[in-house]
Amino acid sequence: MKVLLSIKPEYANKILSGEKRFEFRKVSFTNSGVRTVVIYATKPIGKVIGEFEVLDIYSDSPSNIWERTKKHAGIEKDFFDSYYQGKKVAVAIAVGEVQRYKKPMELSELGGSLTAPQSFRYMEASEGRRQNELELV
Repeated sequence: MKVLLSIKPEYANKILSGEKRFEFRKVSFTNSGVRTVVIYATKPIGKVIGEFEVLDIYSDSPSNIWERTKKHAGIEKDFFDSYYQGKKVAVAIAVGEVQRYKKPMELSELGGSLTAPQSFRYMEASEGRRQNELELV
């Protein structure tokens, strides 16, 4: 199972470079079968730029998640604290193998009727068809 995840360009590039090995969210996927995240870099890029393997998904208190991820968080502690302010649960997606697409693509090139998700969107098999033909760097 794949999900399309909207990620700010700064963080998407850090994931693809290997600097950021966790993607933080306020809620987890309800489908436990997610194995791949397809990265949609939000505006000003506005394109699908790569994907990564999901190694694991951690869900715990923000303080415990920070302790577990801080060495490879790719974000500052102040930003992390601000993001989870008032929240009891933090989610960290552990990034595995990363693939940057040779040519960033429009959502429409994935097939189906994909639109940029606010957070994430499960992908149908038909929507991933075109993506499987992509050239990877």
